[in-house]
Amino acid sequence: MDRRKFFRITSATGAGIAAGAFSGKAFAAVFPTITPQQPQKPATNIGDILKFPRTPSSMPGRYPGKVVKVYNLDSVVNDTPMESVAYNMLEKSMLQLTGEENLTEAWRQFVSPDEVIGLKVNPIGEALLSTSHAVVQSVIKQMEEAGIPRKNIVIWDRRGEQLEEAGFTPENYPDIRILSTEYKENGSYYGTDGKLLSEHQIDPEWYYMADCEQEYDAYTLPYMVNQGKYSYFSKICTQVVDKIINIPIMKNAGASVTLCLKNLGFGAITNTGRLHRELWHDTCAQVCAFPPIRDKVVLNIADGLRGCYDGGPGANPQFLCEYHTLLVGTDAVAVDRIGHEIIIGRRIAEGRQQEDSPKGITQLLMAQEYGLGVADRDKIDLIET
Repeated sequence: MDRRKFFRITSATGAGIAAGAFSGKAFAAVFPTITPQQPQKPATNIGDILKFPRTPSSMPGRYPGKVVKVYNLDSVVNDTPMESVAYNMLEKSMLQLTGEENLTEAWRQFVSPDEVIGLKVNPIGEALLSTSHAVVQSVIKQMEEAGIPRKNIVIWDRRGEQLEEAGFTPENYPDIRILSTEYKENGSYYGTDGKLLSEHQIDPEWYYMADCEQEYDAYTLPYMVNQGKYSYFSKICTQVVDKIINIPIMKNAGASVTLCLKNLGFGAITNTGRLHRELWHDTCAQVCAFPPIRDKVVLNIADGLRGCYDGGPGANPQFLCEYHTLLVGTDAVAVDRIGHEIIIGRRIAEGRQQEDSPKGITQLLMAQEYGLGVADRDKIDLIET
């Protein structure tokens, strides 16, 4: 099995369970006429994590329940996102979100020159469908204009190989660090001591415990880093960066979506293969409740210039589309809720599903229970420009 096939299979597995049942009280509150099944789920350490005190910057951040949507038909030309248009869309978003008249002041609400800022991108579709360079370069330019030096900006994701193939390289981003949890040296994931190089990138003090295990073969293990019941957090988010700007792509996962929560939940930890079948929704929500994520994510910029409506969270050419949209907010849950409307609406229009399934927002309802944001559509303040 080649690497691309491996990722297509694991992505399909995640999509298949993305519409799985959820028995939380939030589900019953939003959909009182539906009685969900109550399968026995593996226990996790979320109860212990929720005891950690919150900070003033904890999710959902400065503007809970507020989402800015900017649409521009000129944002993609000949299948290529336009950086100049993306810059203007982002500028509008930041000013609308913050209420500032000056773009520098808008950015300074979230970041400062003495902090290390991590841009969490999503390169899983590699060159075919990744967080666009038009949006990432726009974010970097506006932060530079706000006084953030390039040496304090980090572009990061879980897999270094995907970052490189998507074009997130030192050549394209001079003076900016490109970091990953899983990486190679001299063409190998293993060091001279026979251990995975990635083991140096994980933080043993921060882990998501889930009472389920999966044994990985020699091919798969480098992409999981470790086996067992623990999923360790990357040092990138626990030790390297002070703040995180989350830049996911507008994609589906079956009848659900892979936006802000998924980009963080599965992108920040190891040993995720075991979590797809029974804990996909739980992982998306619960990992975001950990302090290294909850207390550091200050802004979410959902890149919907290009995206997909089926075949996600990977990339299938026949289902790629142009949403011509940016969604911006500090509230990752609210941004995901609006993104869900857009993506599922496209799926219905394209005949990929008949109607919106309430199970598709399970992870959002869970995150709302944990105090991470607003999933109730009636309580979201959507500003469209």
